[in-house]
Amino acid sequence: MKKTYYIKDLAHGRSGDKGDRSNICMFARNPEDYEFLKQELTAERVKAYFGDMVKGDVIRYEVESLKGFNFVMDKALGGGATMSIRLDNLGKTMYTALLRMKLEREE
Repeated sequence: MKKTYYIKDLAHGRSGDKGDRSNICMFARNPEDYEFLKQELTAERVKAYFGDMVKGDVIRYEVESLKGFNFVMDKALGGGATMSIRLDNLGKTMYTALLRMKLEREE
C-alpha cells in the first residue's frame, strides 16, 4: 500500500542564494528516510516541482555523511536581488516550498 508524505515529514532544510542561483539543502530525519529520498527526490523532480520558477538547470549533490542533499538551481531568482520583483528575491525561504512537496512511499 502506498502512503503519501510531505517532505517536511521526512526532512528539514535550509536555503540560500548567490546572484540568480538558489541552493536548497535537505537533511533526512533518519537513515531510512535518507535512502527513500535518495531514490525519489531527484533533481528532475525538484525542477518539475518548481516549474517556470526555475529556468535553468537543477543539480543535486549528495552529502552522505550528513544524510542530506544540496540542490543548486540556476536562473531561479528572477535575475537576482537587483533584478527580481519576487517577494523572496534572495531565495532564503525556498526550502519551505520544497518541504511541501509530496512523495508516495510503499508501506
